[in-house]
Amino acid sequence: MKAIIIEDEKPAARNLSRILEKQDVNVIALLHSVEEAINWLISNEEPDLGFFDIKLGDGLSFEIFESMSIKFPVIFTTAYDQYAIKAFKVNSIDYLLKPIDDVEVKSALDKYNNLKIGEKNQDYLKQINTITQLLNPTKYKERFTIKVGRKIKLVNTKDISCFYSKDKASYIKTSENRAYLIEYPLDKLERMVNSRQFFRISRQFIINADAIEEIYTYSNSRLGIKLQNISIENIIVSREKVKNFKEWLDN
Repeated sequence: MKAIIIEDEKPAARNLSRILEKQDVNVIALLHSVEEAINWLISNEEPDLGFFDIKLGDGLSFEIFESMSIKFPVIFTTAYDQYAIKAFKVNSIDYLLKPIDDVEVKSALDKYNNLKIGEKNQDYLKQINTITQLLNPTKYKERFTIKVGRKIKLVNTKDISCFYSKDKASYIKTSENRAYLIEYPLDKLERMVNSRQFFRISRQFIINADAIEEIYTYSNSRLGIKLQNISIENIIVSREKVKNFKEWLDN
């Protein structure tokens, strides 16, 4: 059995790896962030099993599921939120409560060995959505407050064509081609808006589907985006995002 571990605390990752090796599990990768995990999964064959810590340094591991299709089963590890842990109990996918010991790992692997992925897959994906909602009870942002001089302006999210970063600052670009400085970084904005409406195409841009005017081939398997009434040039879908971007467009 080949497994990966996604855990931002390196001592905890090494400890879990040692326990798994005792159970004849081949740990093929130790990954420490959402970004590192996504990049690894894009470039490598899927493992048989994944051990995902819920809370990582750059976000929640559920963001991995939002960014790409995960077909292999996952056992979550967590030291947080008892109410969320209870949600896992209705599904065959197990969880491990930190600190993790050999007995818990063996029990989780026994459940994995008895799991029929085809029969459980639908319930599994529903459970992921349920847990994501439990850990993120806040509704998507419908509007943002923007400071303009000594005044405060309200910008409805539906009127935002894109969010972008420039010179270590974040900005809103509205459908009227106006730019406003915003206090949130793109990593946080990505979690604040509806992922069915907005997609992060690169480190620099999060775009609104309704604002897309044209999609064209750029270079090196990348895509270019032209937004309606927006003067920004070179809005490019990064190479590692192209596949997920195309899938997002079809949703």
